[in-house]
Amino acid sequence: MPRTPAIESDSDYVSDDEIVTGEAVALDVRPAGFVLRAAGAAIDLIVYFGFYILLVLFGIAYVASALDLSEGLIAALAIAMLVLAIVVAPLVVEVLSHGKSLGKLAVGARIVRDDGGAIGFRHSFIRALAGVLEVFMTFGGIAIVVSLLNNRSKRLGDLLAGTYSQYERVSKKERPVYGVPVQLQEWSLTADVARMPDRLSRRIASYLAQAAKLTPQTRLRVGNELAAEAAAYVSPLPAVDAELFLAAIAAVRRDREYAALALEARGLERLRPVLSGLPNRFPER
Repeated sequence: MPRTPAIESDSDYVSDDEIVTGEAVALDVRPAGFVLRAAGAAIDLIVYFGFYILLVLFGIAYVASALDLSEGLIAALAIAMLVLAIVVAPLVVEVLSHGKSLGKLAVGARIVRDDGGAIGFRHSFIRALAGVLEVFMTFGGIAIVVSLLNNRSKRLGDLLAGTYSQYERVSKKERPVYGVPVQLQEWSLTADVARMPDRLSRRIASYLAQAAKLTPQTRLRVGNELAAEAAAYVSPLPAVDAELFLAAIAAVRRDREYAALALEARGLERLRPVLSGLPNRFPER
């Protein structure tokens, strides 16, 4: 068994991809990567510029010919249409869709606040104004540079508004469920794994799901590292190899959490008649 490291505080397991709510619950979120954000922004750029061209070709041309407007009024109308296409339209779409747009819908992303909550008018307004400079006037140049300089791929508008792009798509592929290894079934009856941080548990589950795709050297190295981290939170420690140890931990935690949820559901079911029924002799109306 690898050397057991010193026990770390829970704060050591909070990464940039975790959001801690006011109830001290850590939410594991995934910011949209730079490539996905760039693809979504390119789609939105094409859509909004196409919208502007349609406004100019059909709206301004029709109004100018019908009302015989001067060149100055036509220029002012063109500027108003441009503001409508690159500021008002993105603002309205983002507010009504709660952080979505056609490009974000295509790549599976949504704009949310830094604390994970839904954005409001203020956030969308700041992002829309900043987008005029960093997206439309520079064709995404400033947005690209700023996005590459932070770990959440935030553009300038996100930094000013306190938002980021969250990736929402989850794979629908069902993974096989394995039980406790036969060698450790007796150990699992008395093993204490309750102190293990949830994030470490998720890392172990992810490793077990991807272990078959790793090279033998990488599989052994990552398994030993995770086993060393997990050993600080498990008692007693079984004398088995690292990957078998991790498989047993994952199975024990899953089975116990499922049993606890099932017990809670049965308790609520027994209380349902009391909680939803009427008091004795109380007339139904």
